[in-house]
Amino acid sequence: MSELRFVHLGFGADAVEYQEAWQEQRRVHAARFADEAPDTCLLLEHPPVYTAGRRTADDERPLDGTPVVDVDRGGKITWHGPGQLVGYPILKLPRPVDVVAHVRRLEEALLLTCAEFGLEATRVEGRSGVWVLGDPVEERRALGGLNLDFDPRVADEEFDPRLNGPEYAPSNAGQRREDRKLAQIGVRVAKGVTMHGFSLNCNPDTTWFDRIVPCGIRDAGVTSLSEELGRDISVAEVVPVIEKHLRTVMESAVPLPRAV
Repeated sequence: MSELRFVHLGFGADAVEYQEAWQEQRRVHAARFADEAPDTCLLLEHPPVYTAGRRTADDERPLDGTPVVDVDRGGKITWHGPGQLVGYPILKLPRPVDVVAHVRRLEEALLLTCAEFGLEATRVEGRSGVWVLGDPVEERRALGGLNLDFDPRVADEEFDPRLNGPEYAPSNAGQRREDRKLAQIGVRVAKGVTMHGFSLNCNPDTTWFDRIVPCGIRDAGVTSLSEELGRDISVAEVVPVIEKHLRTVMESAVPLPRAV
């Protein structure tokens, strides 16, 4: 791939409204397709917002009717907001276009970023994004003194943590020693050029995720760099680190001849 350019759209008090950033994505996407702009990664924070990918089910949305922005990316519903670093890499993919390989490259850059801060994160088969693994189910402590045989998450595919008290909330997954998601990935590829991208939880209020079924996953939760490391890790600290690893990983992707 060509050299990757980074554009800071806004952080903190200058966080960018989701619709405004989406419009900027479309503008840069058109320019990249026309070779009027280089490969570009937009980095930013959003004010609090829920966004839903094409596969989001109705029962995964907020129960209280909180507005959700429906978007044209893959994946399901998630939250963006303060303390979360959002990246929108708008890249012309190598030929033949391989969307899964693009997602794996994003995961790799995120994993390298976590490792640089001293956190061992990983992939989970069948689930995109970056994860911190919990204990095996048989080793997790029971909730409320109950045996895990009675834990509704084990046997009920329709279990909704929002209806069963805060101890089951996604934000409390660390206390339950469950798998917990640290970074979300949802992409779209149009005309061989990517849109949307990733969000990495640095130091957000993760209880925002408790209103939804994050990414449609009911048997795991969410976390952040700060929660896992026990110290405050700001978005500003993470930006130069993710830029370094994204540049290394993305620029190493080798273009191939167009398939005939």
